Amino acid sequence: MTATLAPQPAVDTPPPSTPNRAPLIAFLVANVVSVCGTRVSAIAIPWFVLVSTGSPTKTGLVSLAEMLPLVLSKAFGGPLIDRIGPRRISIVADTASALVVALIPLLHTLHLLSFPLLLGLVGVAGALRGPGDAAKGTLVPDIAEAARVPLERVTGLESTTERLAGFLAFGLAGGLIALLGEVNALWIDAASFAVCAALFVTWAPHRRAGTKSAAEIKEEGSYVQRLREGWQFLRKDKLMMPLVLMISVTNLIDAAATAVLIPVWMRTHGYGPGETGLVLTAFFITATAFALVAAAIGERIPRRVAFILSFLIAGAPRFLVLALDVPFWVVLVTFAVGGIGGGFINPVLGALFIERVPRPMLGRVGSLAESIGWAGIPLGGVLAGATIAGFGLASTFLIAAGLYLAATLAPILFGRHEDWGGHPTAKKAEQDLLDP
Repeated sequence: MTATLAPQPAVDTPPPSTPNRAPLIAFLVANVVSVCGTRVSAIAIPWFVLVSTGSPTKTGLVSLAEMLPLVLSKAFGGPLIDRIGPRRISIVADTASALVVALIPLLHTLHLLSFPLLLGLVGVAGALRGPGDAAKGTLVPDIAEAARVPLERVTGLESTTERLAGFLAFGLAGGLIALLGEVNALWIDAASFAVCAALFVTWAPHRRAGTKSAAEIKEEGSYVQRLREGWQFLRKDKLMMPLVLMISVTNLIDAAATAVLIPVWMRTHGYGPGETGLVLTAFFITATAFALVAAAIGERIPRRVAFILSFLIAGAPRFLVLALDVPFWVVLVTFAVGGIGGGFINPVLGALFIERVPRPMLGRVGSLAESIGWAGIPLGGVLAGATIAGFGLASTFLIAAGLYLAATLAPILFGRHEDWGGHPTAKKAEQDLLDP
């Protein structure tokens, strides 16, 4: 990739005199298409392996083959995003992903797809998704400038479309797989990457190429030096690093709940997949609705207060209620209320990070932060199963609720004296509230 793209970093283009909403619309459409395509492959590939081999072990290996390269490439791809530019990285990653994913149904049709080759293709696809997804997030400030809207509005709309697409995509994936078959449905996934690349080629904001001498480029340092700079910046930030570690813990617990804890609770209490889907749907519907609310009013609310209250509502109560012997409708209502808090989390967090990180370092710092935040997800199901075996289901939910609450309170302990940014009016209201 680095051999074919110009190494000069981009220089910001001055904000346009009139709003240009086309990049924002293209970004949101690409987000929907990308999430839907990813959900199709997330269901189609494991199902294809399970049907064709009958091996749950091989099915799990496919998931690991995608997630491990994704997390690693997300962590180590940041310097390339900053040097080459997020627009170019996004376009190249999506174009290459379309070709790699399309090889799976093509080779299967030609009877040339072995299981090791499938693992290799899935691994390459995951490695491309890491920097590709991170690059799209790095474009958010450029899109906000072009559209002349607050950062919170862009991050709120991004979260809204992501949650809505994720909710709808499971039904879409199931229909496509039933209609086309597991492998042929991957043609749709490949097409989704091609559509995203085309949208960014046409409408993603450009940055003027900087004219830099060889000495100036050399002064920026090697790849390793720039990666180290991103890590040092993240490590020394007294607010972002605690938040990243907090998100890593909560993501791990959420992954454990979705993969193991909630299904086990449902089965133990005589319920099935229908009730499991209903509970998760209740959470995502309210989370989607309130992400849209965050997009509309996000710049006017105090960030720190909103972030902490959102986690207090969306986090520990969901696990605490499952530790108790309560009717199903109480669980359903608790998850629906939790979605209210869940809708505000990503918009606030996204805007906060973008404002705190210098634009030339946004790619590498953001990529490292995301990779740390995702690091515990593959371990969630394993740890949940082991904890249930050792302590029992109810105790496991109490442990999860306690850990979630402790992680939620971390910003109060570690970020109390840090500037959370945002609109001056919202910052003053927060100061008056916390320091009367």
